[in-house]
Amino acid sequence: MENQVGKTKDVGIQFGIRKTIPVSTEKVWYFLFSENGLEIWLGKLNTELELKKEFVTENGITGFVRVFNPNSHIRMNWKPKNWGNISTVQIRVIGDENKTTIAIHQEKLLNSEQRTEMKKYWTEIMERLTNEMNTASR
Repeated sequence: MENQVGKTKDVGIQFGIRKTIPVSTEKVWYFLFSENGLEIWLGKLNTELELKKEFVTENGITGFVRVFNPNSHIRMNWKPKNWGNISTVQIRVIGDENKTTIAIHQEKLLNSEQRTEMKKYWTEIMERLTNEMNTASR
C-alpha cells in the first residue's frame, strides 16, 4: 500500500500550516476576528460567526462553529460550495505578548487533490494574514 501525504488513520487526509510573527497573541486573535481578518481567512459573512451556529459567506463557504475559545482557537465544519464533503478547520493562536504562532489545520479532506487545493489556499491566506498583522504592528 502506497503512503499518501497527509493521510491519517482517523481523520482522512489533512493539511496544516504554522507561522510565527512578532505580535502578541491577543492582537493576533483580535485581528483574526475583526471584519478585515475574517474577510481574509473566511470570506465576507452573510451571518454572524457564533458558537454552535451555522454560517455562510458571500463566496459560498458554509460551516458550523463547534469550538470557540477566545485567544486560543476556533474549530468548525467547513465546506466550499463546490465540494460534496465537509471538512474540519481549526485555527489556533499560541504565544505571549511578544510573539504568536498562528496554526491552521484542516482535516477530513476527500483526496490528495483537495489537500493540494487547500495547501495553496491556506498558504496564500497565511501570507496575507501575517503581512497585514506585521504591517499593522509597526
